[in-house]
Amino acid sequence: MAHLRSRRRTALALPLGIALAASVGFLPGAASAASNESPAPVSAQAAKDAPALAYVVNTRADHKTIQYVKKAIAENGGSVVVAYEKIGVIVAHSSNPDFGKQIRQVRGVQTAGATRTAPLTAAGTTEDGAPTPLSKAAAKSLKAAAAPGDEPLEADQWDLRAIGADKAAKINPGSRNVTVGVIDTGVDDTHPDLAPNFSASQSASCVGGKADTSPGAWRPANKDSYHGTHVAGEIAAARNGVGVAGVAPGVKVSGIKVADPVNELFYPESVVCAFVFAADHDVEITNNSYYVDPWLYNCKDDPDQRAIVDAVNRAQLYAQRKGTLSLASAGNSNHDLDSDAIVDTSSPDDSTPVPRTIDPHECLDVPTQLPGVVTVSATGVKDLKSIYSSYGKGVIDVAAPGGDKFQIPADTPSKNGRILSTMPGGEYGWLQGTSMASPHAAGVAALIKSTHPKAGPAELQRLLKKQADKLSCPESYDPDGDGDIDAICQDGGKNKNGFYGSGLVDALAAVKK
Repeated sequence: MAHLRSRRRTALALPLGIALAASVGFLPGAASAASNESPAPVSAQAAKDAPALAYVVNTRADHKTIQYVKKAIAENGGSVVVAYEKIGVIVAHSSNPDFGKQIRQVRGVQTAGATRTAPLTAAGTTEDGAPTPLSKAAAKSLKAAAAPGDEPLEADQWDLRAIGADKAAKINPGSRNVTVGVIDTGVDDTHPDLAPNFSASQSASCVGGKADTSPGAWRPANKDSYHGTHVAGEIAAARNGVGVAGVAPGVKVSGIKVADPVNELFYPESVVCAFVFAADHDVEITNNSYYVDPWLYNCKDDPDQRAIVDAVNRAQLYAQRKGTLSLASAGNSNHDLDSDAIVDTSSPDDSTPVPRTIDPHECLDVPTQLPGVVTVSATGVKDLKSIYSSYGKGVIDVAAPGGDKFQIPADTPSKNGRILSTMPGGEYGWLQGTSMASPHAAGVAALIKSTHPKAGPAELQRLLKKQADKLSCPESYDPDGDGDIDAICQDGGKNKNGFYGSGLVDALAAVKK
């Protein structure tokens, strides 16, 4: 189980017994910021004893250049894992401690850097808290009390009602021609609420940077890797009389696993693979409830972090060009992503974190702050920003239900303010976090795509924002009631603000307009 980080805390799981934009853009320059580096000579024995690291090497996207750079990688003590020629990204491994410096000096290389600070071994999600289980007795009671036409556990899904998804399902549950790819820890497609809508042909494991489409490769490593299964259920759990319902219960969902099976970190090369795979397999929408490890924020003045932003940005822009809209969680640090400075105490999260102060306009949360990605903040049952949710004027595009333990529903059997969804092994559980908000918005985007099948990514994003229910900045933001103001909401003009962007996503409007 991955260690907990600033954007990932804990959640709630429940065994049923039946069997996790106006975005700030970054367009990398033509040359690395460290192009004049001069590596010191390293002894043959030191190179032999050094641990292997993974790298992304970004070049011009033409075959001749890539072949030249691949040869140079070998000459500098590296090996090529995979080359994505369409976007000019090569994933490589090397135990040469000067590999990054040396390869950045190769003709045709634009940026290059290590994707981790710890050695390769035999990710970061955005749920806030550990899963809370639904007891068998509670599940049985919910089933017995379910209203006609509702799913057995739907009475506890306040989030569906908050965005009109329950009413939308009666008009249009979504098209089978639309697929939402869950880039995450893996999806348990055997879950009875997910099996009817799961698309195996659009699923894979991208762990390590190269797609594996063998049967079941997309499944979580174990039951503790529940995050992706929970997210998938929020998007597209079927209305089949079994358990819960998703926002878009008629669309298809796929799993693209990127979490390392040992530490559950989401390394850049895996995410690059996921975006390219989604684009090449006609996935219309991707959900990204994570940040790319090991850096919470990637600073452009660091050659390794700059290369990470460059590589992931190339991949997600490729997906956009191929017709894929990507949505991402804003994060659970209650950070103002439009502020002058943020203290990051969690990076790098694969070795020893070193506190640093960063400018979020220069050091980007990836993929959240990449151009064209829809950035989603979280709300609770009171339509108030969740206490943990990051925010920022000009950064947040829309808001969606993510749950909040301080906002308790009065009209649900369990009185739980978190989000109820599917868990591995046919179970169900509550989680909260911007990890839960993003898939709600992705489900609404899937409904818009179902209603407007010819709409491309830019048009889908425009409609998602236009149809959102406007939410105003609160006069005073103190959700935990301790007398301290926990965040400042800035008005952004034109019915936008730093907490909610263009407003709360609206599933009913998505199928009616």
